[in-house]
Amino acid sequence: MKRLEAQTRVISTANRIIFAVMGLILGLAVVATALPQQRRLKDLEYKLSQTLEAEKRVVAEKDYRENEYRALKDDPAFLELKATDRLNLHRPGGKVYRFKRTQD
Repeated sequence: MKRLEAQTRVISTANRIIFAVMGLILGLAVVATALPQQRRLKDLEYKLSQTLEAEKRVVAEKDYRENEYRALKDDPAFLELKATDRLNLHRPGGKVYRFKRTQD
């Protein structure tokens, strides 16, 4: 009878150890599969932030161009200013000031 109880305790202890090892292996497998996904998530988040910054720059440029277009269309003074600047012309009797930029 004591021998049977001893065998039962040994088997029960072995079962607990095997269960703990299997749980540990399963936990490590879950962690091992999650690490590459975490790295990929960080890469995708970085790419998303870069894309959002580029989008902000494009939207700002678009807004600037729209404002300039409206000013050219509706404001004769702005149109004249742009035309004289681009064509390097001036009105008779007008003064033109030129500034030279220094190279850094």
